[in-house]
Amino acid sequence: MTASFPALRLRRTRVAPWSRRMVAEHVLTPADLIWPLFIADGVGVEEPIKTLPGVSRWSIDNIAKRAKEAQALGIPCIALFPNTPQHLRTPDGREALNPDNLICRAVKAIKDAAPDVGVLTDVALDPYTEHGHDGLVDEAGYVLNDETMALLVEQAVVQADAGADIIAPSDMMDGRVAGIRAALEDKGHRNVQIMAYAAKYASAFYGPFRDAVGSRGRLKGDKRGYQMDHANAEEALREVAMDLAEGADTVMVKPGLPYLDIIRRVKERFEVPVFAYQVSGEYAMIEAAVAADMGDRDALVLETLLAFKRAGCSGVLTYHAAHAARLLGA
Repeated sequence: MTASFPALRLRRTRVAPWSRRMVAEHVLTPADLIWPLFIADGVGVEEPIKTLPGVSRWSIDNIAKRAKEAQALGIPCIALFPNTPQHLRTPDGREALNPDNLICRAVKAIKDAAPDVGVLTDVALDPYTEHGHDGLVDEAGYVLNDETMALLVEQAVVQADAGADIIAPSDMMDGRVAGIRAALEDKGHRNVQIMAYAAKYASAFYGPFRDAVGSRGRLKGDKRGYQMDHANAEEALREVAMDLAEGADTVMVKPGLPYLDIIRRVKERFEVPVFAYQVSGEYAMIEAAVAADMGDRDALVLETLLAFKRAGCSGVLTYHAAHAARLLGA
């Protein structure tokens, strides 16, 4: 039993800022953020991405500078995604296995520049294939699971050899976490984490990302045959259970805000670290609202990020990471 009005006035603890801070149920800090960065070929490159206002592709020398910036802001980890040059994109995505590709060179540069910053690398073939899919495709256009998985395992080892701290398979092939975990153990990478894109939905919110990695115009068909149907929630729990059983250390739900219910259910069911990816379309909507004078960027960014924490996230991948960290450190 609780008291009733007027003995109980819930507004009492809301009146003063100090009191609101004291009774806050959830707190957002820079340590909750992972900063996704896009890599371009060349030196001294900064290529603004039209559909992601305020976000650029950076050459490796500039990526190293961003890593130092992340370290200074208290952001613990950055995530890397390459815009592979056209002449290196093939049907089988073999450039993903090149130990001197953009990702591997960027990881090494970051470790030299800011060794205390964690590096998360994406395991999937879409930045390397000429058809834009996350795996190998047969003549009928079907993305092959087991054949793709063999390449993803090799890709993960190549990235771990380069110094990646977290391997994040985003492909949604069945069984790939088990294969990657076994290979990492076999190659001596026992402390390399796996953050599985366990519940990755086939979403309309990915458009600007595909522009950033140069895959939008190449994609033949869609990815609904292997990414999750947004009508399904129970299936997400099965996907998470499978990845955890295969050796994932942490799991991710993607996209973020439209799937807060999935985040909450995963956290309550499995009690493991859950991350969300506030994807490119979510970022772009906030920036579009700001550009149209329909909202305040600072308030929108902090409110949406705190929503992820409230839903149960341990952390969030967000293109607003640097901006949010500055706000939180002010």
